[in-house]
Amino acid sequence: MKFFVDTAEIDAIRELNDLGMVDGVTTNPSLILKSGRDIQEVTREICDMVEGPVSAEVVATDFDQMLKEGKHLATLAPNVCVKVPLTWEGLKVCKILTGEGTKVNVTLCFSANQALLAAKAGATFISPFIGRLDDINIDGMDLIQDIRTIYDNYGFETEILAASIRSANHMKDAALIGADVATAPPAVIKAMINHPLTASGLAQFVKDAESAGIKIV
Repeated sequence: MKFFVDTAEIDAIRELNDLGMVDGVTTNPSLILKSGRDIQEVTREICDMVEGPVSAEVVATDFDQMLKEGKHLATLAPNVCVKVPLTWEGLKVCKILTGEGTKVNVTLCFSANQALLAAKAGATFISPFIGRLDDINIDGMDLIQDIRTIYDNYGFETEILAASIRSANHMKDAALIGADVATAPPAVIKAMINHPLTASGLAQFVKDAESAGIKIV
């Protein structure tokens, strides 16, 4: 499973990228606002750092302006992936942009039917939102499983990009189901390393090494 980092914070991306943990980056207007940066400036900077796709989201909701914004974002860097909402207007833009060779991430997916439409429109990625479904007492992982089954049934090439990930368990479950990609905040990716037995085992090894006077160099 590929790891995308869901942030516009340059330092956080760089830290994980240096460890080989970044296959791509996703941003949205909320993350751009949080960063305090200009969307074009920060998108270029991220694209220069990361080899994989960097999702930059349009802000318009009408077709003409959305297409104009998408075309402009695509000029910022070769690895920009234009992010559009899962609306009819968004799917129209997706169809045009993918036809021109631009990667498109269709976001705000909350049903298998929506994911099927996005695949038919040629989306590069579909972004089902796990955490937001969990918030309303619907198991977001069920949606990932439904999409996986449908896409596998018909050989759709659209990649499932599990989004709105809130925990390390979400990452594990998405991987078990077979999501192609998971995008998560840096803190969630870093939390995947945590286990109490690792911590306690290391503490014991350190204690025993000190008692034995072990020195390597």
